[in-house]
Amino acid sequence: MIDVTLLGTGGMLPLPGRSLTSLYVRHDGRAILIDCGEGTQTAIRQNSLRFKNIEGILITHFHADHMSGLPGLLLTLGNEARTEPLHMYGPVGLEQVVAGLRVIAPELPYEIIFHEYGEETAEITLAGLTVTLFPVDHGIPCLGYRMALPRPGKFDARKAKALGVPMPLWGRLQKGETVDGFTPADVLGEPRRGISLLYATDTRPVPAIYEYGKDADLIILEGMYGDAEKQERAEFTHHMMMHEAAQIARDVNAAQLWLTHYSPATPDPTEYEAMLKEIFPETVVAADGQSVTLQFMKD
Repeated sequence: MIDVTLLGTGGMLPLPGRSLTSLYVRHDGRAILIDCGEGTQTAIRQNSLRFKNIEGILITHFHADHMSGLPGLLLTLGNEARTEPLHMYGPVGLEQVVAGLRVIAPELPYEIIFHEYGEETAEITLAGLTVTLFPVDHGIPCLGYRMALPRPGKFDARKAKALGVPMPLWGRLQKGETVDGFTPADVLGEPRRGISLLYATDTRPVPAIYEYGKDADLIILEGMYGDAEKQERAEFTHHMMMHEAAQIARDVNAAQLWLTHYSPATPDPTEYEAMLKEIFPETVVAADGQSVTLQFMKD
């Protein structure tokens, strides 16, 4: 399963009850933090989440509303006695930007390992999840992220017995290990449908969102503007309209859409909910603290 919590849903500047952008994704006791806007630390505590679980931080781009909470978070991780390296991922220039932020957080008891990406699509493994990084369109380098949890095929005990696989090895083979010359493929059926989550904010609709959001269990997209007259503004600033996000969710056959990253000029984004549900019924106009546990479909 994958636990997902939106820590902050604000864009540009925080509002009472609306922190700036951040997402906490947890799997098997390990966590990924995507972006770290102002208010992230408070939101982690309010949602009873843990700092120590954070295995890596994914940064979408270098605007302040996505990174302003980072120096304090880094210090808190150190104060929580972290000594293992922290991996950070983001566009080219990430190390330089973080170095600037660390002028006010210069001493940390752990190493930060930076991974920078340009216009290429890349795939990494983090917190036990397969993470795909892909470029989006925000006028500056910006990345979207897809997180997936594959699911192996069912274990075939009859096949294992026929091959003479000792029973003590069965559990390790189910976990994907190759032991004593036996491989998981020897005893498992065809892979089953896994879990996938897509996160893309501060972008115009781009083909990569359609590609990596296909049949997702959850897609989280920005809802910067709801009013139709903001369309030209959205295109000029490389942001997404709420109705465009709902259209994407419909077209990729997502199970659910969460909107986030609302303009501070939109104090109540729920006023657009009825209109959005007409486009895609499973639209959620999310608020800070929105959470869900994504689980494998029943066989």
